[in-house]
Formats: sequence, structure tokens, C-alpha cells
Amino acid sequence: MRYVLHKMMNTIKIYVEQLLATMGLGVDYIPIVRHVVLVMITILLAWFVGWLFKLLIPWVNKLTRKTAAKWDDVVFNDKVLRSACQIVPAIVVWLVLPSVFFEYPTAHEVLARLTAIYITVMSVRTALVMIDSLKLLDGKRRTAKQQYLYTLCGVLKIIMYFVATIIVIAIIVNKDPSTLLAGLGAASAILMLAFQDTIKGLVAGIRLTSNDMVRVGDRITVPSAGADGMVEEITLTTVKVRNFDNTIITVTPQTLVDGSFQNWKGMAENAGRRAIRKVIIDFRSLAIDEEGVPNLTRYREHMEQWLGQHGKVLADKPILVHQLDATPTGLPVEFVFWLKEQAAIPYEHAISEIMEHAYAEAPVFGLRIYQQFPEQ
Repeated sequence: MRYVLHKMMNTIKIYVEQLLATMGLGVDYIPIVRHVVLVMITILLAWFVGWLFKLLIPWVNKLTRKTAAKWDDVVFNDKVLRSACQIVPAIVVWLVLPSVFFEYPTAHEVLARLTAIYITVMSVRTALVMIDSLKLLDGKRRTAKQQYLYTLCGVLKIIMYFVATIIVIAIIVNKDPSTLLAGLGAASAILMLAFQDTIKGLVAGIRLTSNDMVRVGDRITVPSAGADGMVEEITLTTVKVRNFDNTIITVTPQTLVDGSFQNWKGMAENAGRRAIRKVIIDFRSLAIDEEGVPNLTRYREHMEQWLGQHGKVLADKPILVHQLDATPTGLPVEFVFWLKEQAAIPYEHAISEIMEHAYAEAPVFGLRIYQQFPEQ
């Protein structure tokens, strides 16, 4: 490619010189005008090649849509291809520069370095756009593998920034990038000490996602951070939680890994939400009916049957009304059942409705709910 462009530019250079000489232009002005013409031709050539590559974008999109795989539609999407097309004109300029500024080595060196820096920056930008495009593979709820890929993409972006910085510095100082990397090896201990919090955060983020401890869309409770809501975003260094009052809490992955938090995912994936409540019965109200059955037994059997027929209770889940250990304040009777409602407000309303019925039914069986009266 370089040879073809070099030969083409030499042919154009000779033709321009002959044309300028035929026009009667002075010998002192021919090199100046020739360079101006060659620069303009280089700009037009770079623009034409870039425009030509942009014309290929719809064809590439059609080709990726015809394949059964989804990843090529995401990785080679329109945004990635347009970003890649911005590199092509710079590559053409970089290849043509030796043929244009052959009489001005200093100008050629400066422009070559600037062009190389531009190509490096735009190449990294295209790679970052491609990495970000991988997020489009995620659904509303990420699987463990997708979340791990999401975290890995974050690591790759950091590596790309680091490599790009090294290459740009190497171009500016005209040094081999491997030499700079070798020099950084000696300072690695200092860098690790300076960025130890960032490194710990990265490791914690990888542990958090690789062990599938939390995903986007999960409801979590982090008492130490005051977070209780839905996870909206997980990155290598932050976990963004939207509380139920719509405030946003940002928690570090290290806080979740080193501390403790409650993930309500299991409850959300279940068919219902368990409820446990208790009523304390006054011992003095216990009695036996004509058949020799305690009124408390009748009450427990009645409540279990009533709960099994309640429209808000899951009948296929365990329903239990039983006694707990006696206390000085009375005999606790515990209600264990599963509600269809999982959202906080409907869930609490359903529990209140059921327990209000439980309190009201106790006197029907001759039972009294324990109540401690204040001393007169």
C-alpha cells in the first residue's frame, strides 16, 4: 500500500512540476506551489478514501444482519464502523507524508508524529466504542456470565487507556514503547502503593460479579451505606442503587465484598413472600369445649383453614398456625404463611388484613388477646 501511494505521488509530483514549468512559473516558486498542490491532493485523497469506506458501512450492516449470530450485529454496529472510518484518512496521510515533505524532514517528522498520535487515539477510541457495544448483548437482567463479561470489559478499557498513554508518550519522545514499559516496571511498587484503593476496588468488583453476588435489577439492602433499593448499574469501582424514595446511593464493590448486605433476589424469584406474625393469648382464657377439645386448638385449625382459602395467600405453600414456648406475658401463637404480593405496600396491607381477622376471631372461640394495662 505504501509503495503504491509513493509511486502515485511521485507521478503526480513530476506531472505538477512539468505543468508549472509549462505555465512559465519561476524556478524559485515551483517547489512551494508543488508542495501546496501535493498537500491539497493528499487532503482530497484522504477524504475520498474515508468517504469510500463510509459507503461500505451499510453493506457491512446488511452482512451482519444476515448471519444467525447476534454478537457481530453488536460488535460491528454503525457507531463502531463510523469510528473506525475516522482512522482511515489519517492512515492515508501517514503513508503519503514521505512523498509530500521529502524536502522538509523536520516538517515531515512533526506531522508524522502528530498523525501517529491521532491514529493511536482514534484506534483506542474505536476499541472503547466496541467494548461499550458489548453491553448491548445484555438483557434487562444480566446472567452471571454476562455480568462477568461486563466487568471484564471494564478491565479491558483500563488496559486500553494505559497502553494508549504509553504509546503516545513513546511517540512524543521518540522512544520504543517497550523501553518505557521496562522503566515502569521499576516503579511498579510505588504505583501499587499510590493506587492501592483503586486496585482493591477492581479486585472486589471482579469477585462481586464472578461469584454472582449481585446483578443489575436485584433489590439489595446495605445497612452500613443506607442503601435499600434496586441495583441500577454495576461497574468495576461502583454499584449504583436507587432507593425506594428515588435517592441514589453509590456503594463501592469492596464495601459489599468485605461487609455484609442482603440480596432479595431469592424472594423475587420465588412465587411469593413469606410472612411470620404472632399473637399472644391470655392463659386465663384457655378452656375445653364439650368434646374435650381446647378452644385454642379449634382456633388454630380454623385459622389454618381460613388462610388456605384466602385469596391473597398461596395455598400450595406451607401454612402453619402453632404455639411457641410459653412466656410470662402469655402463650404466643405463631402464624406462618406465604403471600402472593411481594411489593412492600401491598404486602403490608395484606398482612394487616389477615392479622386483623385473626385478632377479631379470637373472642369467637373464647380466647383473649393478652394486653398489659398500665398501673393506676
